[in-house]
Amino acid sequence: MRKNVDFLVIGSGIAGLCFALKAANYGKVCIITKSKVDEGSTRYAQGGIASVIYRPDTYEKHIEDTMIAGDELSDRKIVELTIREATDRVMELVDWGVDFDRNQDGSFALAKEGGHSEKRILHYKDITGHEIEQKLVLAAKRNENIEIIENRLAIDIITQHHLGIEVNRRTPDITCYGAYVYNPDTKQVNTILAKVTMMATGGLGNVYEHTTNPVVATGDGVAMVYRAKGAVRGMEFIQFHPTSLYNPKESPSFLITEAMRGSGAILRDPEGVDFMPKYDPRGSLAPRDIVARAIDSEMKKQGIDHVFLDVSPISKKEIFDHFPNIYAKCLSIGIDITKEMIPVVPVEHYSCGGVLTDEWGETTIRNLFASGECASTGLHGGNRLASNSLLEALVFSHRACLKAVELLPHTAYCNEVPDWDAEGTVLNEEMVLITQSRKELQTIMSSYVGIVRSNLRLQRAFDRLEILYRETEDLYKKSVLIPEICELRNMINVGYLIIKNAMERKESRGLHYSLDYPPKK
Repeated sequence: MRKNVDFLVIGSGIAGLCFALKAANYGKVCIITKSKVDEGSTRYAQGGIASVIYRPDTYEKHIEDTMIAGDELSDRKIVELTIREATDRVMELVDWGVDFDRNQDGSFALAKEGGHSEKRILHYKDITGHEIEQKLVLAAKRNENIEIIENRLAIDIITQHHLGIEVNRRTPDITCYGAYVYNPDTKQVNTILAKVTMMATGGLGNVYEHTTNPVVATGDGVAMVYRAKGAVRGMEFIQFHPTSLYNPKESPSFLITEAMRGSGAILRDPEGVDFMPKYDPRGSLAPRDIVARAIDSEMKKQGIDHVFLDVSPISKKEIFDHFPNIYAKCLSIGIDITKEMIPVVPVEHYSCGGVLTDEWGETTIRNLFASGECASTGLHGGNRLASNSLLEALVFSHRACLKAVELLPHTAYCNEVPDWDAEGTVLNEEMVLITQSRKELQTIMSSYVGIVRSNLRLQRAFDRLEILYRETEDLYKKSVLIPEICELRNMINVGYLIIKNAMERKESRGLHYSLDYPPKK
């Protein structure tokens, strides 16, 4: 099957849906998503979306909080435009029907999270992402200019390389013409040609053993762009959320939102000691990288598998009103959080790096844009400030649409693109090889490229990953395509980028902490 569309959107989280809803005013949009349309990281975002709404909060305060959290590695120009444009973008969500919690007087009920100097987090109970995703999907399904195709896996973006023209990272004007997309129903690879392509594939959490990300988060967008010779940066900055529910058999890990600490919850060790003040004067409300490292340090020093979150400072009414999902989840495994502390442990949560974009969401490949977690806009720097991720997706999907609409009249389809060539491949029945390689990758990344790193650990990870890479590429070239081999290939590609960027950073900065480069006092 071949299809021509004006806009191809790969991914159906907040970044992809917002772009699609805006682009639909100017042409035909096709959204492809590798699972169900609502099965992405957006759906699992609990805490909310940060935006300056009321005094005494100001844009300047939010800008400074973001710069501090990013360890001054954020691009100030990008931070300023994002924060200043955020309020209008959030109000668009309200126009699309998103129901943020409000006070009795009708004003927004704002929360505070780690690293924020003011209350500025808009939320819907403790399932904000689910509420946003639901309303955006509904709006997209109602739009006659938007086609949503579920259960489709993008294999590669199409560039001059597929026309037989050799390209490398120094080649000027590499151009995206659309994507090759795998259909599991027909077991065929289809060609979707587009004038503009938006990469909105979300995160990469499943590169690690434990993550809050859904199973679909395998770094596909970053891997596809890197293979197409597009620029990628900042992959060493992997955010580990300090507080996931300690429940080792569960995957993905269940997130305990930072908003609970914003409401007064305190981290404690098994003896009930509040250990955070010895690591940071902000205590349990320090930025996530500091809190995650502190918990990791306590676990190693005390030989324990987890610490605890004491929610007793939060009233029962607030727990039932604002954190009902967390209450119900903990109760389902025998923990009544109104009477007991919650066992918590840090797990992989968010990638601050990704596909390099400019202030309009444009990548280094022509006619290709990126937004959301797979993009590196310059907002997050060395560490993402809590609840800035949904905000970033809103702002850059909007800006990307503005620029894409300018390109549309001057862009034509590339009719020379060949169909996918599967000649010479055979059905591979050795699924055990793919499954085992995936487990090996996750063990390597979690053991050597986690919260605390060292030169020796990174080199060991690099050497072992190189073997997995060679084995997987050989298998990929010989095998008939199945999603599992494509995802494994992408995950290995992304693991390599994380390790490579980490080896290049000769300092401890933001989320990248190395024993060989102690932080400057």
